Amino acid sequence: MTAMTTLPRSRPLTRADLAAMPEDGHRYELIDGVLVVTPGPVTHHQRASRQLLLALSRDVPADLEVFHAPFDVVLADDTVLQPDIVVARQADLTAANLPAAPVLAIEILSPSTRHIDLHLKKSRLEEAGCAAYWVVDPGEPSITAWELRGGRYVEVGHAVGTEVLSVRQPYAVTIRPADLVS
Repeated sequence: MTAMTTLPRSRPLTRADLAAMPEDGHRYELIDGVLVVTPGPVTHHQRASRQLLLALSRDVPADLEVFHAPFDVVLADDTVLQPDIVVARQADLTAANLPAAPVLAIEILSPSTRHIDLHLKKSRLEEAGCAAYWVVDPGEPSITAWELRGGRYVEVGHAVGTEVLSVRQPYAVTIRPADLVS
């Protein structure tokens, strides 16, 4: 790929446009045809991501699989997300991506993604039927968990520091936010 990509200006972007983006260390996502570009994650973000991946992988049921970014979740031709952590049904996976809503999507907040993670991504995943959505704030540290009930996300847990977050969906998981950043 070339270092510079010219994007169309007269229409919303699609998966095909996203595929033409350079491999330059940035994260490229589409939300309703709008390109969202974020820089590579910093150390505490990576630490939290690794610890979440380990914690979720310990007890994952055989029909589910845990992935970390970059991994495309294709919700529509104009909406391709890369949550920090995804738990997906193995039956929904293709060789290239997840062309369906995951059963769990997790975002780790950073100053550049806070608004997108708490509003845009959460909304799109809710609309797509993602069963559970978590947001981790490594700076606090905290975890907030929502579950889809009646088509809307309902907060089912919030833990700060050494408090314990225990959830049952999509499978039983117990995590302390402080353990993610130590």
